[in-house]
Amino acid sequence: MLRLHLGPADLCRVRFGARLHPVGTALLAGQWLRDPTVAAMAPTLAERAAALESTGAAQAATAVLRHLLPARGRLPDFVTPFAGVESVAAGLEAIQATPARRVRAEVGAVYADVAATPLRRRFAAADPEMLDLFGGAVRTWFDAVLAPHWPDLVSAYRQQVTWASQRLVQHGLASLFAGLHPAIRWREPVLEVRTWWDGDLPGTGHGLILLPSPLAGPRPRVLVEPDRPILLVYPALMPPRAATAEGDPLGRLLGATRALVLRQLAADGGLTTTVLARAVGISLSSASEHATALRATGLVASERDGGSVRHHLTALGANLLRGLPGDSSEAGPSPAQAAGWPPALP
Repeated sequence: MLRLHLGPADLCRVRFGARLHPVGTALLAGQWLRDPTVAAMAPTLAERAAALESTGAAQAATAVLRHLLPARGRLPDFVTPFAGVESVAAGLEAIQATPARRVRAEVGAVYADVAATPLRRRFAAADPEMLDLFGGAVRTWFDAVLAPHWPDLVSAYRQQVTWASQRLVQHGLASLFAGLHPAIRWREPVLEVRTWWDGDLPGTGHGLILLPSPLAGPRPRVLVEPDRPILLVYPALMPPRAATAEGDPLGRLLGATRALVLRQLAADGGLTTTVLARAVGISLSSASEHATALRATGLVASERDGGSVRHHLTALGANLLRGLPGDSSEAGPSPAQAAGWPPALP
């Protein structure tokens, strides 16, 4: 667990990112969609990514990204830069401008547990030709996979920011932190984040930028650089057009929204109706209605916990998901990781 010790200067400068970063989002998505269990949460994007792997030059671009970046876990910070948020070209320019010393240090740390290859050695050495090849691969992947859905992803981001901003205005900063994601917990003056690395870090004094991203992956991501705000990217709701597909058998059986509800409960059992509604992006009454319908069919069980009702996947519901293509949890990360909602922190 990462513990961020935020001071008054940081807490006075908590804000949301102006927009999604095209390059940063593409690289997180490229990693996130490589796992078939996780990719089931966004079948439309997964299908585009899979199609890209079988088309000539595009196949080579995908192979470059798969080879240079780890399938799971932490990425080198410089490939998800602060700068270059305006466009893919601007983001790639920011990556190209990274000092070679920083590239070597960050790539070397990420490569600590992977086999050395000629391409990885050149990437770790900040070889300009290798960085050009990497940039071209990122551009190709973005254009083929994310570009058709970019307006939807941007819209989903804005909706998340609007919702969180209202929570901040109505209930304060502590309530905002509590509602971001189950892997984020506020214990004044420490913000605990279940991410890909552990440790204690002081605030930078430049604030905290929050970035809800439908393609962050199963855990929040944290970027800390001297003399800059801390960047916290956390999983958010996937827009419906990217999160469903005509070929989704569960969606055809239950309906797209009810299928998302069932998968969300498989991902993190014990969700209250309120948390379930927020996770799926529906109203409280709609979440209650879907949970009731799933309970009536024996796929979900519910129990009262104080003033709340918690919903769990039943064995029948788990067997249904295991029997459908793309929903098996026998390999790879757990369903909780797949949905981007890890279990609540102890």
